[in-house]
Amino acid sequence: MNISALASVHPDAVIGKDVIISPFVTIDKNVVIGDGTYIYPNAVILEGARIGKNCRIFPNAVISAIPQDLKFAGEETTAEIGDNTTVRECVTVNRGTASKGKTTIGNNCLLMAYSHVAHDCMLNNNIIIGNATQLAGEVEIDDFAILSGGVLVHQFCKIGKHIMLQGGSRTNKDIPPYIIAGRDPISYAGINVIGLRRRGFSNEEIGTIQEIYRIIYQSGLNNTQALDKVIKETPDSIVKNEIVTFLQSSARGIIKGYMD
Repeated sequence: MNISALASVHPDAVIGKDVIISPFVTIDKNVVIGDGTYIYPNAVILEGARIGKNCRIFPNAVISAIPQDLKFAGEETTAEIGDNTTVRECVTVNRGTASKGKTTIGNNCLLMAYSHVAHDCMLNNNIIIGNATQLAGEVEIDDFAILSGGVLVHQFCKIGKHIMLQGGSRTNKDIPPYIIAGRDPISYAGINVIGLRRRGFSNEEIGTIQEIYRIIYQSGLNNTQALDKVIKETPDSIVKNEIVTFLQSSARGIIKGYMD
């Protein structure tokens, strides 16, 4: 490891092999940093941080600060970041509360400058969070989701896999998988065809997704009727099952179609 003499590293912190810790970094007690991670100057890694291998934490990022939640009573919680994830300048990731006990960010994610991940959020793998995007508490985001810059996400919202959320969007509803969402108020704007093709989805799978969302958003049926029609009239497949499961489990309800 390569630790600058100008860094402040608590003796109880667990630092992996080949970690680089730059000048003016602060690393608190009860911190674990995986092999090959690079911590840039002025980053602050606080109690409860768990950072994986080969991550990059850029200047002025703050990882595992206590939650901005008045119910937090000092309980021992964590903020966990997977392998190969990049956290850019001035990003803040708060640790969990008694609700879930941890905030998690998966592998191969990119959190761009000034973005915020609040307490008990659960981000899976290969996610991109754009500049200045703000996630409130207990937001859940699935694999390969892309949230563009300046997005605001209400607490408890769920965001499905392979979505593209347009810059400046504000959402207080769940965003189902495989779609593009945007406009004001936020609404369905088609499926994420380009992203799906880049990730190897077949024409058949894309066609299935298009047909399901045609029923959901363009058939004139209410959500319950549309979901029933999807279940009964579209062929079984992995993508169908994922969409149906998401819709059935949505506690906040999904975003509306553009014409609603």
